[in-house]
Amino acid sequence: MTDCKDQDDASPLRHVAIIMDGNSRWARERGLNNIAGHQAGVEKVRDVLDACRHHGVKTLTLFAFSSENWQRPLSEVRGLMSLFATYIRKEAQELRARNVRLRVIGDRSRFSSGLRKRIEYAETLTVNGDMNLVLAVDYGGRWDITQAARSLAAKVVSDDLAIADIDEHTFAQELCLADLPPPDLCIRTAGEQRISNFMLWQLAYAEFYFADCYWPDFSDAVFADAVVEYKGRKRRFGLSAEQLLMPKQENA
Repeated sequence: MTDCKDQDDASPLRHVAIIMDGNSRWARERGLNNIAGHQAGVEKVRDVLDACRHHGVKTLTLFAFSSENWQRPLSEVRGLMSLFATYIRKEAQELRARNVRLRVIGDRSRFSSGLRKRIEYAETLTVNGDMNLVLAVDYGGRWDITQAARSLAAKVVSDDLAIADIDEHTFAQELCLADLPPPDLCIRTAGEQRISNFMLWQLAYAEFYFADCYWPDFSDAVFADAVVEYKGRKRRFGLSAEQLLMPKQENA
């Protein structure tokens, strides 16, 4: 039997991505408005950061607001943006004290100038953190890929890049979080089993764990169950099961 250390070496859990689903349903079942559910969900972030520390996870990416969420009722969108701005303002100093680096990915063009400045201040304040908290806000996987393609096209037009030099590596360098390892594990709450346009490129070889609980009910125990499930899986990355058993030099 493979011991825990061997499993950790074979499948290091460096980056966890979470699709935080079920806030609105959690609120409706309690006779509350949708924003109350999102407020309850925000309170879970600290707990999950602690769980990541406990399990040695260096990067936590949370899908907070998708490109498609702008289509929700105006009152809910305004409430979500206000909640996001409040979180950034209240938590920046706390994240710095906990040695957590905040990064926000997504299209900031629809944010107010005040919110953009607040994000930039929080990112600068926490830049030296040894753990990453990434908030995906006004983010979509298709947007990420599109802006990467646009960036490469501009380099070709300016003669800074040859078309023949575009490959998976150069493309990936133009995506959000190009300097970080891709997610090893993606968790989605509320029982849904889809990725909803989240990190389409980066999740190519991630393991998925679907939790039945709503995001406000997410707990350390659920996170631990996801980690145990992850550690029990064989990550092949295109190799056969037999190749995984070979010494590394034979697989080279």
